[in-house]
Amino acid sequence: MDKILPGIGMLAVAAVIFVMIGIGWRNRRRRQADVEPLPAVPARLDPAITKADGQYVTTTTAGDWLDRIAVHGLGIRTNAVLQAHPEGALFERSGADPLFIPAGNLTGIRLDNGMAGKFVEKDGLLVISWTLGDHELDTGFRTRRAEDKTALLKVFQELIPAGPQADADSGK
Repeated sequence: MDKILPGIGMLAVAAVIFVMIGIGWRNRRRRQADVEPLPAVPARLDPAITKADGQYVTTTTAGDWLDRIAVHGLGIRTNAVLQAHPEGALFERSGADPLFIPAGNLTGIRLDNGMAGKFVEKDGLLVISWTLGDHELDTGFRTRRAEDKTALLKVFQELIPAGPQADADSGK
């Protein structure tokens, strides 16, 4: 009996914490209800210029690496394949819908060391800046192999319509 009560107390505390996390996530989705729907993946894409296996980290508000976007499944961390097509970037995410960013919406690309709970070595994270309606967003991707990061960076710098070099070397 002397160990059961503290155990029940710990379970109650854990349950309260999980409920609070759920309420926080629900409220975040409500605050972000004005985020436009994601662009549809085109029915026909040209072959990928390059692609890489890795981890889709998250999408945040541009410039605020802690403000995770909860709507449209953008806040879910998952394994993914990032493909660079002439039409834009395609994230094929495990357990989540694919994310397509049209080339015209790409605004910058840079290497960084972290965002929203994922921190890695210096320049270990590829961050793609883009627009979705009126919202400016940053999407993080961690490649499995370091050499893939360099190839993706180069291709996306060429795809970005205005000022592809502007964000290439900038940090947070």
